[in-house]
Amino acid sequence: MSKFLIVGLGNVGEEYANTRHNIGFDVVNAFVSKHGGAFKVDRLAYVAEVKWKGKIFVCVCPTTFMNLSGRAFKFWQEKEKVLIENTLTIVDDLALPINKMRLRGSGTHAGHNGLKDIQDILGTDAYPKLRFGIGNVFPKGMQAEFVLGKWQKNEIPIVKYKVEKAVEMVESFASIGLDKTMTQYNNLSFEI
Repeated sequence: MSKFLIVGLGNVGEEYANTRHNIGFDVVNAFVSKHGGAFKVDRLAYVAEVKWKGKIFVCVCPTTFMNLSGRAFKFWQEKEKVLIENTLTIVDDLALPINKMRLRGSGTHAGHNGLKDIQDILGTDAYPKLRFGIGNVFPKGMQAEFVLGKWQKNEIPIVKYKVEKAVEMVESFASIGLDKTMTQYNNLSFEI
């Protein structure tokens, strides 16, 4: 039975719930919920195990805070003996408009502190990532406030739709592989 590690990046705490920076948590929560799983608090993370179509998904939301995500990633990857190519890290991305998502098998952290920590701890940027576009509509000097801010009311419908599509992308990644999933989803504009 093949095993996958699905890591959603975000920050723990009520003040970070439903913020742009926590979209990784939101996608992993939606995936676990869809497949009838439940999270428990474990080492460095909230963890849920889900079985679907003959596959095991170890779903992790690190409790280390965003900038120290690498410790949780590495711990669970080693503990569960998951191949690096069977991991998928879900993260917010300022460089992508709100109607886009990008799946890649490798690529730099692009200034994202959570990805930077994972890359530093793994010693490579060659691990699959699903980048969830959050847009970049903020005044100069207000990037941190934007990223840590809540979604605007008019953004919520497309965000909910994209979360559903991101869950489909996780399933597709595990079923038909990285390349075919990239071909199927990367050029789509997620409009509602």
